Amino acid sequence: MPKIDLTMDVNGRKVAKQTEPHKRLLDFLREDLNLTGTKEGCGAGECGTCSVFVDGKLVKSCLMPAAKADGAKIETIEGLAKPGSLTPLQQAFHKTGASQCGYCIPGMVMAATSALRENPSAGIEEIKERLGGNICRCTGYTKIFEAVEIARDVIAGKLPETALDEDATGDSFIGANVRRLDAPSKVSGRLKYAADIKMVDMLQMQVLRAPMPHARIVSIDTSEAEAMDGVACVITADDVPGTDGFGVFVHDQPVMARGKVRHFGEAVAAVAAEDLVTARRALAKIKVEYEELPGIYAPEDALVDGAPVIHDYAQDNVIKHIPIRKGDIDKGFAEADLILEDVFTTQQVEHAYLEPEAGIAYVDHDDVVTVLSPSQNITHHRHMLADILALPINKVRFIMSAVGGGFGGKEDMIYQGMLALAAMKTHRPVQLTFTREESLVASAKRHPSKVHYKMGMKRSGEITAIEFDMLSDGGAYGMSSEGVMRKAAILSCGPYEVHNLKVDTTVVYTNNTPSGAFRTFGGMQAQFATESMMDMAAEALDMDPFELRRINMMKIGARTHTQQELTTASLDRVLDAAEEASRWETGAPRMRGGQRQDLGGPDTRRPCTLGARIGDAADTETKDERVAS
Repeated sequence: MPKIDLTMDVNGRKVAKQTEPHKRLLDFLREDLNLTGTKEGCGAGECGTCSVFVDGKLVKSCLMPAAKADGAKIETIEGLAKPGSLTPLQQAFHKTGASQCGYCIPGMVMAATSALRENPSAGIEEIKERLGGNICRCTGYTKIFEAVEIARDVIAGKLPETALDEDATGDSFIGANVRRLDAPSKVSGRLKYAADIKMVDMLQMQVLRAPMPHARIVSIDTSEAEAMDGVACVITADDVPGTDGFGVFVHDQPVMARGKVRHFGEAVAAVAAEDLVTARRALAKIKVEYEELPGIYAPEDALVDGAPVIHDYAQDNVIKHIPIRKGDIDKGFAEADLILEDVFTTQQVEHAYLEPEAGIAYVDHDDVVTVLSPSQNITHHRHMLADILALPINKVRFIMSAVGGGFGGKEDMIYQGMLALAAMKTHRPVQLTFTREESLVASAKRHPSKVHYKMGMKRSGEITAIEFDMLSDGGAYGMSSEGVMRKAAILSCGPYEVHNLKVDTTVVYTNNTPSGAFRTFGGMQAQFATESMMDMAAEALDMDPFELRRINMMKIGARTHTQQELTTASLDRVLDAAEEASRWETGAPRMRGGQRQDLGGPDTRRPCTLGARIGDAADTETKDERVAS
């Protein structure tokens, strides 16, 4: 299609340019004018990272065709203040620490600017409402709202301009409000993330992804795509010159699907072309023949005899099993006056960092293959990529770009190998930027888990024994699963001294999206189960939940689940602070249905009526029996 002519006022400068008719205002600003402070987080008008002013009104530029902005007055984050200076609002964001990863902040600043322009005396509830179309995954919003309030009062003269100055630190930075060194570049939109960086003669990459979760690749025909004008190269697993495998603990994941695909959305081939449109059209020309295979979609099914095998090296589909044993579990349950037993499940969780995955690879003047991406583990990635490319380590370089939110989700090397292969094949820089949809289907998630929990207790509240059995869904590749299971096992029974315990954490392969690192790294699933059991126990014992925790908490001299003797412990202070901050009124919680659990006399053991399965130690099914049933 012929290009269209656009004329507009952008940040006080007259702009007249030709552009492609399919472009959004966001694309025109970022690609044609290099105003990359305006970000793309979702492409659907939900996150607010692309917010700009069009004729004075706040607009999400990912939803506006560039042609509709013809003749308009556009203001972006770069135009709010003169270069090298900040508006009072941007200074307030800097002061309060409102900018963390920084990816959402340009859009957040634009929304806050709009709020104060339309109502200079906006109260906190109105500020919250006006910023409601902007998402932040790092801050919890409190510091953002605080910044807007400070800026509002400085602009109105209710606070002096010195209120925006940095707080004094005294003799030590510890305990002081110290401002981030990188905040000015974030609040002004000057910081470049991987998708913002442009290089001379750079190609754009797009990835062909599997349309089914488990299938053998019968054939791949890339000839039509390679013959297209504007296509520089097409790569598949056949282009890998070295050892094709990467991962955090087990190198089980190929750069692109080799022989078969193991989850929906897995990379099968990739195209590097002169522009995104050409690359996307080329993907449609790649012909892949699949033979669909039976899959596994529940971790319990992975352990059943005769289940499909996801990886040949793990015929039982087990990625890792971590056992911990301490004391005598049978003796502990025999001493219990109360036995609680229940099952706790947690779901797969998306990291939802505002910056979708992106990166650039190029071969420099010394033939060093260089990858720039928001990788959270670049040293490990560098060593793995050297093996994949069959290059000495001094010929591979990783540069960590600004990370627009990670939370562990950018610890895994998912796409960097594809970029490196394309750069080596073309000897040109190659850039890949995921769409939000790609990020959802291809990046690792928090491990779904199922915990079977059995706890024995005395009437006094002392825990006598715990049996903790976690089964987790690792998805199609191992990634960080071993570390997650190790941490889940270590933290399984919480900060409580338990003399008798039996812990098993197991993670298995399935044909679901891979699971990987996510904040708390296995601790979240384990603590959800443990603390739920503690609250249930407090209810059954008619005991204050804080008091129950104090009875069992680790103190100096306690031995952890892994037999480490503690020489320091602060849980008592933490509990005291939590109780005070929560304004908890000490006393027994109300029982479910208003019924108090009667534990009987000194010589009577009665099982608790809470939970999915109740009974003493003799009633507990074995793991094999649970799987078989």
